[in-house]
Amino acid sequence: MSEQSGVSSDSTTGLVRSRGVVPSHPPVWSPNVSGLLLSRYYLPRGHAVLRGNACQLLRDGVEAYPAMLEAIRRARRYIRLETYMFITDAVGELFGQALAEAAERGVHVKVLYDAVGSWTSRRSFFEQLRARGVDIRAFKPFSLSRGLRHLLRRDHRKILVVDGEVAFTGGVNISAHWAPEGQGSAWRDDVLRIEGPAVHELERRFLATWRMMFQDRFHRLTARLRHFQRRPPPRGQVGLAVLSSRRSIHRAYLHAIQRARQSVLIAAAYFIPDRRMVAALRDAAARGVEVHLLLNARSDHPFLEFATRAFYEKLLGAGIRIFEWQRGVLHAKTAVVDGVWGTIGSFNLERLSLAFNHEVNAVFADPRLGRQLEESFRADCGNCREVTLAGFRRRPFWQKVLERVLFAFRKVL
Repeated sequence: MSEQSGVSSDSTTGLVRSRGVVPSHPPVWSPNVSGLLLSRYYLPRGHAVLRGNACQLLRDGVEAYPAMLEAIRRARRYIRLETYMFITDAVGELFGQALAEAAERGVHVKVLYDAVGSWTSRRSFFEQLRARGVDIRAFKPFSLSRGLRHLLRRDHRKILVVDGEVAFTGGVNISAHWAPEGQGSAWRDDVLRIEGPAVHELERRFLATWRMMFQDRFHRLTARLRHFQRRPPPRGQVGLAVLSSRRSIHRAYLHAIQRARQSVLIAAAYFIPDRRMVAALRDAAARGVEVHLLLNARSDHPFLEFATRAFYEKLLGAGIRIFEWQRGVLHAKTAVVDGVWGTIGSFNLERLSLAFNHEVNAVFADPRLGRQLEESFRADCGNCREVTLAGFRRRPFWQKVLERVLFAFRKVL
């Protein structure tokens, strides 16, 4: 493999394009191994694993949006949508129309969008949806009188639940950023479509946020009644844990990395890890585990891009391989360990997600779904540029200075 000349976006030498960049390995576990055993091995104690789910991995908006819209159009009773960004572009208009049509045919539609994430959207758009029967509300609208902490603590979750039967969660918002190339920005992301008992848990997360924000007493009563309703019947074989505590998601990452026997593959849109995460990754590499990171070459937040590269030398020096996504923006927040443990959700490996934001991740231990996520990761790395330690050290001096300055402010970026 040829050596790269650095990490700057205008470098053209040493690009890696083949599918075989991240080597394929025989599975660590038999496909017939008990899901309960895998969950006990890879997940920390206290994580309630719901068995009997059917899961489908959806790549990018080109797969996720049609599946989500189909579920909305088939809704008979209710729709619960929680998103960080609900932008009034072509995609937003498409979802708005589908939600309004559902409300007009008698479906109970509740939508929660983040006021900061959706600040560019037109108020008239949301007012039109309300006029058509959609109960759509903003999470923590701007209010400087409540202090900076109120402004920082955002709802970063992405949840869609329809009729308590099907749910979606991942990194995709409602915006043309995720639309296919030519119709939008074609951001790279992952979504998990779920049927089975875990749907109920995702719905509970939505209802808890709604009650917390709006103190809806009637809705609180109906939520309690729904809690005693029968959960969705088993639909498949996948065991899922739905995690909405930031600390529990972070702990799940650390536990799985520490248990890794063969590989740790992480795709991170924003990567500013804390000391424990860096130590866990370095320790895994030191004991012979292949550790690969898929990160942004050009982030939508340039300051984060340089702060992330402040970690490169320490990681590369430990034998960790780093691949930079070249085709637009990488927005995925996924990981797979040993082709068995995996997570998909909204949680970023950076300080805002860990300290402030409301997040949700689905964590699983399943050989078939894990293998699918690993193959997706491997295919992505085939379209990336790999960063080498020697090449990274030859980057311009101004980049080194900027990285060190932004590293000092990493806790507030």
